Amino acid sequence: MVKKILQAKQKVLRKVASEVPLADIKKPEIQKILAEMSASLKSQEDGVAIAAPQIGYSLRIFVVSGKIFDKDFMTNRAERFEGKRAVDDIAKPKKEFPDVVFINPKISRLSRERDWVPEGCLSVRWLYGKTFRSKKATVTAYDENGKKFTRGASGLLAQIFQHETDHLNGILFIDHAKDIREELPIK
Repeated sequence: MVKKILQAKQKVLRKVASEVPLADIKKPEIQKILAEMSASLKSQEDGVAIAAPQIGYSLRIFVVSGKIFDKDFMTNRAERFEGKRAVDDIAKPKKEFPDVVFINPKISRLSRERDWVPEGCLSVRWLYGKTFRSKKATVTAYDENGKKFTRGASGLLAQIFQHETDHLNGILFIDHAKDIREELPIK
């Protein structure tokens, strides 16, 4: 079921989300939330990740879209942020990659090397800006089956880890972004 993505004024987006008890991960309620998160994320062509609070659940969960592993999608996305493509001109992924679930994620490492990177958010439509993010990040979390894992990343995936963890702590990118601008889709 596609749930409406909540926008910045909703109080749940400003709360620190609660951890999911490990014994609950495989329960139908959590599995339903994970399905709703994936469906809501898939409904947004330009979305690359979503946190549970964005669809109304104050839980420490985020889902990363499998499409970030598609090189063509990522090339088109980069060109859009560089102003070479319109918001609506994002190629559909050619291959389906599974979404990746992060339950009770904890960033265990951030690189000292940081940079200003372009950023947007499904809960702050249609604002974009630049945020100061670590270039590399490592997250420890649980998957949809309750299995603990650690994943390191650089570039966009490292940025996503930081952005989505901010959501779980009640922080929106606009709280610390610069050069914020509105960029409406072409109709």
